[in-house]
Amino acid sequence: MRETPQNERTAFHPRSPYGVAKVYGHMITVNYRESYGIFAASGILFNHESPRRGREFVTRKVSDGAARVKLGLAKDLRLGNLDAQRDWGYAGDYVRAMWLMLQRDKPDDYVVGSEKSHSVRQFVEKAFAAAGLDWRKYVVVDEKFLRPAEVDRLISDATKAHEELGWHAEVDFDSLVEMMVKADIDRLSRGL
Repeated sequence: MRETPQNERTAFHPRSPYGVAKVYGHMITVNYRESYGIFAASGILFNHESPRRGREFVTRKVSDGAARVKLGLAKDLRLGNLDAQRDWGYAGDYVRAMWLMLQRDKPDDYVVGSEKSHSVRQFVEKAFAAAGLDWRKYVVVDEKFLRPAEVDRLISDATKAHEELGWHAEVDFDSLVEMMVKADIDRLSRGL
């Protein structure tokens, strides 16, 4: 990443097909707003997580993995780069930000994020602790999960969302991780 933290003026530099698709979505939104006068706001949302997040995403892979180890359904959890840092926030907070964007008289673009960066390792530590486990006994770094092009650190600058929308994240990192692990333990305990 060329600029840290990232705000609405930070140049995009996607490092995956998923990131490229998100940039396209942003640019087409801006294009229709500017070309056709359509009310189209774009939220530049940093990683937003919840117990409903797909298990293909690292946060959910970790919360599900910790729950599976806790319940004796798995012996370990295999992950890639534990040092990658992301700005993780609660999806419910971000939905509230999107609603606030749509209440404005004039559409615009807003970065939405927690403004705090945590490593995958920190997420793992918190998740396994929430399950009452020492992560070092169960987590295995597996090279097959390393990305060919990794972004080392992402962190938002949501100043514009604070100032213009009055938006602030309400759920902190620790509470988010605990929420996700608890939900996965509950789900798996019910055989789902």
